[in-house]
Amino acid sequence: MVATPTYGATRDRVEEYFDRTATTTWERLTSDAPVSGIRQTVREGRDTMRATMLGQLPADLTGKRVLDAGCGTGAMTEELARRGAEVVAIDISPALVEIAAKRLPVDLAGRVTFTSGDMLSSDLGSFDHVMAMDSMIYYEAPDLGRALAHLCPRVRGSIVFTVAPRTAFLLAFWTVGKLFPRADRSPTMIPHNPRRLSHEATRHGATGSIREVARVSRGFYISTCLEYRA
Repeated sequence: MVATPTYGATRDRVEEYFDRTATTTWERLTSDAPVSGIRQTVREGRDTMRATMLGQLPADLTGKRVLDAGCGTGAMTEELARRGAEVVAIDISPALVEIAAKRLPVDLAGRVTFTSGDMLSSDLGSFDHVMAMDSMIYYEAPDLGRALAHLCPRVRGSIVFTVAPRTAFLLAFWTVGKLFPRADRSPTMIPHNPRRLSHEATRHGATGSIREVARVSRGFYISTCLEYRA
């Protein structure tokens, strides 16, 4: 895992938020239950992003080992398993992992291993692909560069992940958010430039390159899909 003070502090804050503060909200958002108009745009944006990310992988993943890094309540996990992949689904929040395990159809259970903890742990082994949807959006660029450098020797194919883009709106939102004590607010998305992330990954030993796949913007959901290949 990435052993830096900033990475550890952010990881702990994300765990606190999703495992103790936002579990019920997240469970409802990722279900078919009625939600507010704002949350509906987030739901729709996430559905579009998930489809975009899955579009970067083969339709048939039989025999492939895939890490769902930050699996949340398991929507990505289920789709990967349906394609035949052997999925390791991990999330920093044990509560969300429990929801994901309960939601997984019984006929797919043999293809998925659920666990909670650090998505960068070397104990998870090697993979053909890594999917990280909205699980890296809270980390500083140097920590993301280290994360990619840490993962790339264990990934035979691609790492498909999302970041918050550096738009004027998100930069303003991020700047205002920094005025509040971290203990008094949820984790804040950090806007990133793909070129900067590529530089940081290379600086920390990664040998591949990053390309921008697509940006999804739907109401209050805005995120950019990136792909890293060695």
